Formats: sequence, structure tokens, C-alpha cells
Amino acid sequence: MSSVDAPGSGSGSSVGGGGGSGGGGPTALASDPSYPVTAGLDAPYEVARWRVIGNVLMAIPHIVILYVLNIAAQVLVFISWFAILITGRMPEGLGTFIDGVHRYQYRIGTFILFLREPYPAFGIPSGYEEPGGDPAWLQIATPGEYSRLMVFFRIIVAIPLFIVGVVYSILLYVCAVVGWFAVLITGRWPAGLRRIVVGVLFWGARFNAWYALLADPYPPFGLS
Repeated sequence: MSSVDAPGSGSGSSVGGGGGSGGGGPTALASDPSYPVTAGLDAPYEVARWRVIGNVLMAIPHIVILYVLNIAAQVLVFISWFAILITGRMPEGLGTFIDGVHRYQYRIGTFILFLREPYPAFGIPSGYEEPGGDPAWLQIATPGEYSRLMVFFRIIVAIPLFIVGVVYSILLYVCAVVGWFAVLITGRWPAGLRRIVVGVLFWGARFNAWYALLADPYPPFGLS
């Protein structure tokens, strides 16, 4: 995990094969660009104290919409599973929609965890290419040929990642609680604590994208 420019904001450097350029500030973070799913967050440490509660309440409409979208995305992942087993490739139209749902989910997650102040836009930011316009970005390289064997046994090979995910979920919960009090008292995320929380979100974004067949390489276990 490193400080980087965020795609789609206009400075000229790309991240992880990303499609945009960035104006990331000194507090911007991004996941390891060597994996085809790259996530980032470009937001300051300072957050208004009221947002530790306000962000959750304001996110309720997004949560309702996201619930419906996730149901649709899961149906398309199931269809894509058969398509990949037959053709070795993800149908582009299905992949771009599923990608958009995961990008939308990632943006909402960073807002609920009061890591940023700008309110996420409604709608599905579809496509493998990050469209920009939000402090949280998710870039996915257009997938090529898949390993049919890995796709067929995806649930089984995901078991170690499920176990790691449980550990990271506990870590996220603990750090979010500490961060809640830190922001409420000081109006600022402690840098190290924020890095851990964002790192867990990066891991989750990579795992979710891989499990939803948006990427073929096995995702890393670390938070970088």
C-alpha cells in the first residue's frame, strides 16, 4: 500500500494499469498495482466530528439500493460462471455491470466508515475503467483468458481467503471503533489506524472482485 495519484482526476500518472490520471495528495493511498484489481482512496485525515454518525445515516438510501444491486450482480456472476467455463472468457456486458456494482459498494463502504466527506453519487459507475469523480476509486484490468479449472473450483480454493477475511473483519471492526472515538474527539483519523482500515478495504475489494469472477489471478493475502 502506498501513496499515489488517483485515477480520473487529471495529473497524468496511472495506477495499476488504470485509466486515469491523478491529483492525489500526500494522504492518498492505493493498493499494490501488481494485481489486476487496484483500489485507492484520496481523502484527508481530517473529518468533521459529526460524520461518525451522520455518514451512516446519510448512507441509508445507498445501502437499500446496493442491496438490490447485489442481488442482480450475484445472478449475473452465476451466469458468468457458466459462460467462462464454456468460452474461457467473461462476457463483457456482464463484467462491466458487476464491476460497477463492486465499485459502487466500495465507494459506499469508505463513506460509511467516515473515511471521506463527499457524498457518493447515486448510480452504477460501470466499466472496468475507473470513471473518476469520487475520492474512492476501483480500477480493474480487462480480464483475458481464464483458467477454467480455477473458475470451476472457485468456492473451494477461496476457503483460505474466507478464513483470512474473518480475521480481517475483526481487525476492521476493532480499528473502526477506535477510529470512531478518535475522529469524534479530535476530528482527525490517526494516520496508522486509517492505513489499516483502508488496507482491509483494499483487501476486500480485491477478494470480492476475484470471487465475482472479475479477475483470474489468486488475490494476495496481505493488506498492501
